[in-house]
Amino acid sequence: MVEPNRGRGVRQGGYRSVLSMVVVAWLLRLVVAGFLYRELLDPARDHWHFGWEVGQLARSIALQHEFGSPLHGWTGPTAMLPPVYAYLLATVFRFFGLFTSQSAFIMLAINGLFSALTCIPIFFSTQRVLGVDAAKYAGWAWAFYPYAIYFSVGRVWDYALTTLMLAFCFWAAQGLPGRGGWISWLGFGVLWGAAALVNPGVLAAFPFLLALAATKLAKGAGARLAYSLVAVLGVVLVMVPWMVRHYVRMGIVCPIRDNFWMEFWAGNTGDLSDLVPDWAHPSTSPVEMEKFRSEGEVNYIAHKRELALQFLRQRPGLFLALTARRIAYYWTGYWSFQPAYLGREPTALPNLLFCTALTIVMLRGVYRWWRRDREAVIPYIVMIAAFPLVYYITHPLMDYRQAIEPYVVVLMIAGWYSFHGKREALSRRDAVEA
Repeated sequence: MVEPNRGRGVRQGGYRSVLSMVVVAWLLRLVVAGFLYRELLDPARDHWHFGWEVGQLARSIALQHEFGSPLHGWTGPTAMLPPVYAYLLATVFRFFGLFTSQSAFIMLAINGLFSALTCIPIFFSTQRVLGVDAAKYAGWAWAFYPYAIYFSVGRVWDYALTTLMLAFCFWAAQGLPGRGGWISWLGFGVLWGAAALVNPGVLAAFPFLLALAATKLAKGAGARLAYSLVAVLGVVLVMVPWMVRHYVRMGIVCPIRDNFWMEFWAGNTGDLSDLVPDWAHPSTSPVEMEKFRSEGEVNYIAHKRELALQFLRQRPGLFLALTARRIAYYWTGYWSFQPAYLGREPTALPNLLFCTALTIVMLRGVYRWWRRDREAVIPYIVMIAAFPLVYYITHPLMDYRQAIEPYVVVLMIAGWYSFHGKREALSRRDAVEA
């Protein structure tokens, strides 16, 4: 039995460690943001590099037009992006000006804060399965993780907020089986629904983690199904208002985003010169942008759906080959050694070495952890397996994997972490919590 004072001291020590992680991580990101925010200020293409589609959309909101025009010029209402981050950026624009240096730094600072706060769920979710020491390693590793730093304060996009929300969802999933009340399960669904309004891609992992939590619930099959349905209801309740907005404003039935087929087609043209050839997407092609403007978003995407399905029917082998190549890129950073590609992507080779090394260490962690505690590692495997699925068949840009980087970090920690004495450490932790 652990003495009460000792248990309180352990908890306080853990809280102090987490606070230190968050503070150091944010300060580091603020320093990096101070060097990078000027890169957002290029006025070319109507400040396109300041957030790309979300920057244009936030401008429309800030000018009190509507939730629309995510590309070039005024093109009407849109369902191409989820709402939360766009409204956050629009709020910054209203207070600090459209595409100004102040807005750039403030937005990157906010992103950096989201990334730093991710240390909290990383620490406590890792503590649940590997103990305090491993949790500290994971939290500090995240504080200094190069991908987490660069993609949070080098670009205006939802990466950091998505990562934070998904990390809290994952942490909640770990503790869900111990909560038998329907309110907890409803709240779990609401949390996932809120995360989906930041990035609907997070829902790829939801059914798997929900199923894992339900199987651990100390109740009968009927109760497990009922609680699972309550969690699904929580997700739906959050998404319904946005679905109604899409139907009223655009006449479409769409949960959050409508641009899947546009992205699918752009990534599956057969052109291997890049992951997304410039000529294939309206954000980079004047020809496609003119089609988008003349046809309207709904009709343009419907047309791309027809082309994409035609491609699948006519060239299924090429689609499978492209998918395999995208999977390889996602975990190694390799796409091409062609001089033209390397000229456009000067960091491709360093990223190839770094990304591949991370994947090797991560896989070692999966192997070692699987041999010692399959039940604990399965949720982490679910995260790295489920989240990328949609990107494997569209275009897996390196920044699109940021939401699962915390699980990559923890699995890397497991690659060299000593499992000896882990059960005893976790038993002491359980006694402290009791």
